[in-house]
This record gives sequence, structure tokens and C-alpha cells, in this order.
Amino acid sequence: MGKKNIPRVRFNGFNHQFATKIFGELIKSISTKHYITNVISNSGEYAVIQQGDIPILGYSNEQPFKKYNSVILFGDHTLSLYRPEFPFLLATDGLKVLQSSVLKRDYLYYLTQKYVPKNQGYKRHFSILKSIFINFSQDLAEQFAIGSLFRTLDELLTSYKDNLANYQSLKATMLSKMFPKAGKTVPEIRLDGFEGEWRIIKLGDVLSELKSGLSRELSNDDIGLPVIRANNISDGNLNLDRDIKYWFKEDPKGANTANYFVKENDILVNFINSEAKMGTAAIVLRKPDRETIYTTNILKLTVKEDYYPYFIYLMTFVQSYQNYIKSITKPAVNQASFTTVDFKKYEFLYPAFQEQQAIGSYFSNLDNLINSHQEKISQLETLKKKLLQDMFI
Repeated sequence: MGKKNIPRVRFNGFNHQFATKIFGELIKSISTKHYITNVISNSGEYAVIQQGDIPILGYSNEQPFKKYNSVILFGDHTLSLYRPEFPFLLATDGLKVLQSSVLKRDYLYYLTQKYVPKNQGYKRHFSILKSIFINFSQDLAEQFAIGSLFRTLDELLTSYKDNLANYQSLKATMLSKMFPKAGKTVPEIRLDGFEGEWRIIKLGDVLSELKSGLSRELSNDDIGLPVIRANNISDGNLNLDRDIKYWFKEDPKGANTANYFVKENDILVNFINSEAKMGTAAIVLRKPDRETIYTTNILKLTVKEDYYPYFIYLMTFVQSYQNYIKSITKPAVNQASFTTVDFKKYEFLYPAFQEQQAIGSYFSNLDNLINSHQEKISQLETLKKKLLQDMFI
């Protein structure tokens, strides 16, 4: 063994080389025939585990596998990994119960994540996994340190994901309650200090500009101006950090590209795309770092000064808007679309400007929490991926 058997990143105090063995020599697959059950319900003392991203299928009162804290579960078909934290039963024989006498349980779990084979469709992957040559630390103290580090990362990820789900659920609930329901002129929940009925208006009457973007064959190379496309709008957010294409600032076809610059508080709406993306929107929260334009299948909405842009943006999430978009969308083989004439006719209720501001600020703060959690999750996932590469070989 040479230098290649020493990982790039290591805890202080450990300097021996990693050993190399076939994975199957380090683990054993425990027979599962006594722990597979077909008696599954929504209640019971023990969880019934299945393959895939949602491990708990249901519950049962049959006799479980009790030595849960010494094993990990490998999905033979799905390549899923699960580290049980309680006695369990199994829903299928496709789950392999793996145990090692030389690898600590957490270390085994993350070592398997590092070496798990590529998915080859619906086939048995365990035979591939156990034939892989792996490099591993023989020092139990180092195994413990590495396993503890990755467990802490996973616990942080779980915490952030749980909080994110709670904030997203709160947003969905408040969107349904802070805007009037069909047939009502006031919302179910209202911020303090506001009263009176909301008034009806057409979308076209709140806009100073409604304009589609520039149609060009875009470049992957940075030749002048970043161009926002439909896939830069996702879940209500505008992402300008990835998957950007470009066009010349001085358009060879003579268009004035300045007419297509996006500005702070502009609302961008997909109106030529797949049916699922019809009407989805994002707001430009701050002036882009550089002059940026948008493509032809996006509408740019500029809101009049009498209306609060973030409030108008929020209208794209309410059910009445989504229902209206469905009603005006014209399906097609390649791309669905709707007309700007129909789009401007959308009617909605709105309050006085001060209440628009208050509602916009409430959801803006909530969106900031959601976005910060999404960013933190992304950072932790990137860190974990990097450490899996650098702390294992």
C-alpha cells in the first residue's frame, strides 16, 4: 500500500494507512425470513421498513428484529440506505440487513454511502456492492470519530429540513387564510390594524408594463448579457447562479436590449412552457449584479406605484389565480401558452396600499426564512459530499 491509502482529510492523531478489502469480507447479511411481515397497519408497536426514500411503510405488533443498533439496511433494488433507531420488521426480502464485526455501525453506514454502486435498474445490487474493493480505517477510534462527524451533519440536515417543511407548511396555510376565499371580500386572518372590505381589480389595471422577452438562439458562452429562462424560475424563486445562457448586448438583429433589462421588483411569469409551469412566477428582489434580460416565453410585469409589487407577486400563489391560469391556458403538443389579453383580465381582490405592504412584508420575511434554510441545506449537503470524498478513499 502506498500514499494512495491515506485520505485527504483526517482527524488529528490518526496517521496509519487504510486497509483494502472486498466489501463482502467485512460484512455479513443477516437472514430476514423471520422478520418479514404482511400484517401492516397505521398503528402498532414496531415500524415496518421498506426500500426507498420513505422507509416506514406502517406498523405491526409481530416479533421484530431487536438488535437494531448494530445493523444498517440496504435496499437491494433501490440502493436506499437506512440506519434503524428502534426494533423493526421488514416489508420485503429486498432489504438486506448488514452487520460488521470490524466496522462500527455509523462508520459502516457512511462507508457504504461512499461505495454504493450506480443504479442499474431493477436488479439485485447487493451482489455488486459486496464485490467492491474498499479502503477503510482499522482504527476503531477513528471509525468512531468519522461516524460521529457524519451523524452530526445528518442531524443538522434533518433539523433544517424539518424546520423548512414547517415554514413551507405555514406559508401555504397563511396564503389560504390571508387572502379572501371565493365569495368573500375579507380574509379569514388579518394583520392587526386593518379593516374594511377588499376591492376587486383586473391584473392589467395594476401594471404599468407587461412585456414578453427576446427570442434568440442563446449561447452557453458569456458573450454579453445573462438571459433568464423558464428553468431559472423555480418554486417562486429566481435563480441567477446556475444554468444561465447569454446574448449580445448589441443585438445583431437590431433590437434594443435595454428594453428587456429586468429591474428590482419586476415580476417574471412563465406563459409559454409546459402546462405545469404555466403562470409560475418569481420576483426580482434586488437589482441584478449586471444587466440581465429575459427570454421570449417569459412575461415581465412592472407594477404601478399605487400597488405593492410583493403583494401582486403573492397573488400568483393563491388558488383563484392558479384556477384562472388553467382556464386560459391553451395546450399544445410541444408547449402550452396563454395570451396577454386573457392574462390581464384576471380579477382579484386587493386591500389598501398599507395593508398590501404589511402582507408583503410578512410573506417576504417568511420567504427569507425558507430561502435561508434551503441555502443552509444545500451548503451542508455539499459539505457532506466533499467530506465523503476526502475522508474516505
